[in-house]
Amino acid sequence: MQVISIVVPCYNEQESLPLFYKRVEQILTDFNHHREQFQWEYWFVNDGSSDETLQQLQYLHAANPDGVHYVDFSRNFGKEAALLAGLKAAQGDFVAVMDADLQDPPELLPTMIQMLMETDYDVVATKRSDRQGEPWLRSKLSAAFYHVINWISQVKIVPGARDYRLMRRSVVTAIVDLPESNRFSKGLFSWVGFKTKYLTFSHQDRVAGETHWSMRQLLDYSLDGIVDFSEVPLAIASWLGGLSFVTAILGMIWIVIRALLFGNATAGWPSLVAIVLMLGGLQLLCLGILGKYIGRIYLETKHRPQYLIKDKR
Repeated sequence: MQVISIVVPCYNEQESLPLFYKRVEQILTDFNHHREQFQWEYWFVNDGSSDETLQQLQYLHAANPDGVHYVDFSRNFGKEAALLAGLKAAQGDFVAVMDADLQDPPELLPTMIQMLMETDYDVVATKRSDRQGEPWLRSKLSAAFYHVINWISQVKIVPGARDYRLMRRSVVTAIVDLPESNRFSKGLFSWVGFKTKYLTFSHQDRVAGETHWSMRQLLDYSLDGIVDFSEVPLAIASWLGGLSFVTAILGMIWIVIRALLFGNATAGWPSLVAIVLMLGGLQLLCLGILGKYIGRIYLETKHRPQYLIKDKR
């Protein structure tokens, strides 16, 4: 009998967890009722929650010690670290990744399971067909991010793709074995390849609580994805430097020609100040791009663990 592991990163999800567990249990039990083809286990990862998320996980584990497990971090390390910890802990033949807020509809799980069992797909992933209910600006920025990263990166990410997916053990092993500390899962899922089928679903509202992602965090996360999977920003900095150099040479040639033909014209200081500020800003921009990549190298060379586990059951 094959085992399905369900990995669920959790951060302040005390209200969502009972609802999530109840719905997934009902769906999988009904699906398996006449088949008895598989068993399933849960791996919840408490990412330093400040509410009663850990107490909820302890309660679920006590009620079902063989089926419900959890990893408790020593502090908040971020969703990427929680996702990695869950994938490492999962032992199933198939591994699903889901959010606890039920924005990833569990009703798709039976279809995903059947597709992996009956076809040669390695991954059944999901994507949203719309972003109804989200703020207009966030929706537009998200669309712009997918457009930019697919334009500048060799790794293509499906627009609207979610982390919600069901993977074979071979795919999970490939993802876990990647040695990098700074991880961008959407990119890693695409980078490892494997035969993938995407299922589409409509936007789902959170079942409880509020989103933990601020606009600033989403922008930082997007920049991390661009830096992790593209060297184009470095090339842009080089192009800007080269363009500035050529423009300066042409400007000097024009000044010499004008002086020879029309005499030494008086240069205005406002234009000089504007040029100096423009070139200074351009240099700082290029240094900032370079610093972003150097910072990534610095973090990787530390070889610090992505997370620390306080308790695991």
